Amino acid sequence: MPSDRPGEERVPGPGPLWSEPGTLLEHVAVAVFGFDEDDRICYWGPGAQDLFGHEAAAVLSRPAATLFPDPPRGAPHASRQLAERGRTLGYWRGRLPALRRDGTVFECGFRVFPVTGAKGRSVVMGLASRGDELDRVKTNLAFLDALFETCPIGLVMLDEELRYVHLNQALADMDGLPIEDHIGRRMEEIMITSDGGEYERMLGAVAAEGRPVVSMLTSGRPDRDQVRSVSFFPLSQAGDTRPGLGGLMVDVTDREQAIVEAGASRQRLALLDRAAARIGTTLDVNVTARELVEAAVPDFSDASVVEVVEWMDEAEVFNPELPLVTRRIASGTVLPPPATELVSGLESVTYPPGSAIHEMLRTGLPVSVPVDADFVTRTVMHQARAQLLVDSGLTCLLLAPLVARGTIQGIAMFGRSAARPAFTEQDLSLASELASRAALCLDNARLYSRVQDIALTLQRALLPSALATSPYVQVAHRYLPGSHITEVGGDWYDVIVLPDDRIALVVGDVMGHGVPAAASMGRLRITAKALARHNLEPADLLSELDACAQESGIELATCLYILFDPTTGRARIASAGHPPPLVLHPDGMVETISDVLGVPLGVGGHPFGTTEIDLPDDSILALYTDGLIEARGRDIEEGMNQLRAELRRTSGPLEGEVDRILSSLLPDPPDDDTVLVLARVHRGPRCGRQSDEA
Repeated sequence: MPSDRPGEERVPGPGPLWSEPGTLLEHVAVAVFGFDEDDRICYWGPGAQDLFGHEAAAVLSRPAATLFPDPPRGAPHASRQLAERGRTLGYWRGRLPALRRDGTVFECGFRVFPVTGAKGRSVVMGLASRGDELDRVKTNLAFLDALFETCPIGLVMLDEELRYVHLNQALADMDGLPIEDHIGRRMEEIMITSDGGEYERMLGAVAAEGRPVVSMLTSGRPDRDQVRSVSFFPLSQAGDTRPGLGGLMVDVTDREQAIVEAGASRQRLALLDRAAARIGTTLDVNVTARELVEAAVPDFSDASVVEVVEWMDEAEVFNPELPLVTRRIASGTVLPPPATELVSGLESVTYPPGSAIHEMLRTGLPVSVPVDADFVTRTVMHQARAQLLVDSGLTCLLLAPLVARGTIQGIAMFGRSAARPAFTEQDLSLASELASRAALCLDNARLYSRVQDIALTLQRALLPSALATSPYVQVAHRYLPGSHITEVGGDWYDVIVLPDDRIALVVGDVMGHGVPAAASMGRLRITAKALARHNLEPADLLSELDACAQESGIELATCLYILFDPTTGRARIASAGHPPPLVLHPDGMVETISDVLGVPLGVGGHPFGTTEIDLPDDSILALYTDGLIEARGRDIEEGMNQLRAELRRTSGPLEGEVDRILSSLLPDPPDDDTVLVLARVHRGPRCGRQSDEA
């Protein structure tokens, strides 16, 4: 045991190190010293100067009591107790207060034991370390022991040959083997992966290059369908220990499965969100069905069809004992033939009692069925269609009822090929949501179509089926209902022959759509016709019509009334907020009669005025509603300019010209109801005689 002697060069002991290579003594500063038989310091080893602050020359041969504080009065000195215990017990360890050269007292841990020195003399050797440093090391060791004993994360130590050196019970449980069955075996014997040796090469790279790997996902035992997150790091070589690897392993199978399921859930929610925005954009049954198919294919399924049930009576209910007849209104697939022919080759489909369709409609819940012999036999009536289904590549179908207001609207089918997983319970829930939304939209479209048909039928019944004729006025007229989106409006027109060869031309528009607008339009048209027969001035007629509108609750309507007298060639005009009439003169000039504007009908409190103009023989009057000149992206003035331009081009029969003007100005389908009346006027014989006399 070396000692620091006077005149010798002292080799300073290294200070405390943390998590660095080296022996245990390098982690805890240890002072080595010795007491002779006279309790004097005879050895002063490495670290003693750092611990006590005394140089060797200053402390050797001095009493051991130099290293301890003075005891209480009457108590034995600590140095004497230490020496006696070492000699009598042979080995003793404990803690005593120690004294540094600067007077600082600190707790110190001692180990003492006797040795035989030179010439047979007995020496008590002592090892001393600071108490707080010993506590730190003990705490760390206790932590490591507890970590390996109780940590739920798999811990492992491998040697440089990647053999198990140490592992905890958590990893043993993860592997399904006892700890003792691991020790000494190579990791690839336990961790059997199917990555072509990539996992083992990763471990070798960590050992060779010293670069750690953090949170790498790999499989565990193949018979356990396990996913692990592994982290490996090189172990520092301490003293003569061999190099190796340390590792942490966490079973993340549940987490990864949850991530996969969460991803699938997000995809389903995204699909449902897209479908919600896509399905029901119009009130058209066929369009709604196509939107459902487009939302499902290919994001949700490889093929899809939508079929509606054509009930003979709205009150009819589904009878599972009877065949079910449906009409296929939408289909789509991304599979190659014959899948295309399978989904689109039929318009009317009949399902026999006992089919999977009947079972689904009986419960009212979506079902998933395999495309097997039993399904084909029970559901498909025709052998050729059955063979198409077998050859289509579809392996499973999801059948969902389209039910709204307690009424079966139809069915939706979604099919998947073997390239996709079979439908899950979550898929059934998603299909139910899609079907519910589609069924509601289909039902709304059906109801709307029914209401629109009623309104259109009512309006056509209230409009004149044949206009009155006169030798002095040739009329071509058209009424075009608006698109399916805007519904039927309240546009109307009429030609009324009055006494003395006079002719009244009327055009009007009730604000609003649907049955109420059509009913209000019919009321105003019939009233206007009755008032015209009472020989009223145009302004007076509009006043009476305005009173009728107020009494009937019609809040807003426009009307243009023109009374033409062929014997004078004069026309008297009054308007209730209606677009102005146009006059095409024989010389090609188009005149706008814009000084006849008045307030709309139903407003009340404002008088109407009458304007009188002269109409040359063979001139053409153009009466219309605002649907002709108003459109999306086009203001009224632009529409008026286009109408005047088209009217100037009029040269042939009015029937052809009215169609030409409509096709030039209106989109397909029209945005709003539109009326256009072209009337070519001729002067009568009395007007000619008056002109000759004049």
